[in-house]
Amino acid sequence: MARFGAVIWDFGGVLTSSPFAAFARFERARGLPDGFLRRVNATNPDSNAWARLERSEIDAQGFDALFAAESAALGHAVRGAEVLPLLAGEIRPRMVAALDACRAAGLALGCITNNAKVGAGPGMAEDAERAEAVAAVLARFDHLIESSKAGVRKPDPRIYRMMLDRLGLPAERCVYLDDLGINCKPAAALGMTAIKVTDEAQALAALGGLLGLAL
Repeated sequence: MARFGAVIWDFGGVLTSSPFAAFARFERARGLPDGFLRRVNATNPDSNAWARLERSEIDAQGFDALFAAESAALGHAVRGAEVLPLLAGEIRPRMVAALDACRAAGLALGCITNNAKVGAGPGMAEDAERAEAVAAVLARFDHLIESSKAGVRKPDPRIYRMMLDRLGLPAERCVYLDDLGINCKPAAALGMTAIKVTDEAQALAALGGLLGLAL
């Protein structure tokens, strides 16, 4: 039996460019401290505006006000409505090609994404053209779990177990890719082989090495 039977992917920051680059550009333009938006998101990470939006406990309007209050408490008020457009990264063609290579090799494909019911579709696109491009990528997956629909978000271990149940595979037979270490840790704790994505070339080299594929 082959060692791995499935590859499970994060979406934003893995199959698309990282929103953190957009955060950094926004911070520079607004004269905010480096990393400020990530600091807001990391404060009370299970109950803050970001977490509640991704579990669909609040809508975009509620997020706008709550994020403004949370950022103001840290010294710089930023409306949530200004942050949401920063999430839509550019699709990475080489990563999509890697998806296709995994499929051709007989591996099952899963995607676990923390997202929100804003914009168009799972990728939270701001226009129809991008929504169509995202849909074409997501159609490649055997199983897609969205936090906004599941009511649970990474790094809660339950969302990883949901994917394992859908794949019908033990964790040890799955590779997991995510750009956030905090989201890789639960996957590894369950027994998956986790790859923290720092950039496209690093991720493809690591994944290809595990699977014995030229990606």
